[in-house]
Amino acid sequence: MDAGLIISDLHAPYHHPDSLDFLKALKRKYSFNWVVCIGDELDNHAMSFHDSDPDLNAAGDELKKGREFLWELEKVFPVVDLVDSNHGSMHYRKGKAHGFPRHLLLGYKDVIFGEHLPDGTITRKRGDGWNWFPHFTRNICGGDTYFVHGMSVSTKRNVEMIGMNFIQGHHHGTFEIVNNGTPSELNWGMTVGCLIDDASLAFAYNKNTLKRPIIGCGAVLDGQPKLLPMVLEKGGRWNGLCP
Repeated sequence: MDAGLIISDLHAPYHHPDSLDFLKALKRKYSFNWVVCIGDELDNHAMSFHDSDPDLNAAGDELKKGREFLWELEKVFPVVDLVDSNHGSMHYRKGKAHGFPRHLLLGYKDVIFGEHLPDGTITRKRGDGWNWFPHFTRNICGGDTYFVHGMSVSTKRNVEMIGMNFIQGHHHGTFEIVNNGTPSELNWGMTVGCLIDDASLAFAYNKNTLKRPIIGCGAVLDGQPKLLPMVLEKGGRWNGLCP
């Protein structure tokens, strides 16, 4: 069986505390051939253009904790295609806003996996199988599927516009599969929710909205989309069941 996993917005280190165990369980059940991270693997809350919460980590500590989590994830999934995203690109966006040329900023793979040597050079002993793209198209079971971090919250509108199968993240409270038929073909679209810790102060803004984040991710099994919810018990922890 051709099986692919789409890891939704983690926002490490403010990811759901059971996200790694959940993803390991999915890997055991489905034996994925390929894995895509749909963006926002890091949150970068302390570097946000919005006010950051003073009771959360400073930028250096946040990055350290986020890197350590992604190193553990890389051990589980050593080969991953990732798409650029608004939170993942935060150090580029902040650098640009403050007049820093790109040449002065580390590449994103080195931000996550690189280590500074005493002489100032960068070495990287992990992460070679993780590669970032602005967006990309993958042929799955004979049909093209477009991967991007986020477009319209309307999954159906995106499928209509792209004209092929479509997968996005970004919209934490949208967890859906839609179908769109034309005279020549039937395409599907999927928006995959998120894997955040909604109790974290990084997402305090959620408390003012009725629409709640939906914890889970997505898969494509033999060319067909499937939503994989993390079912939570009272208190917000995973119930341990694998969808």
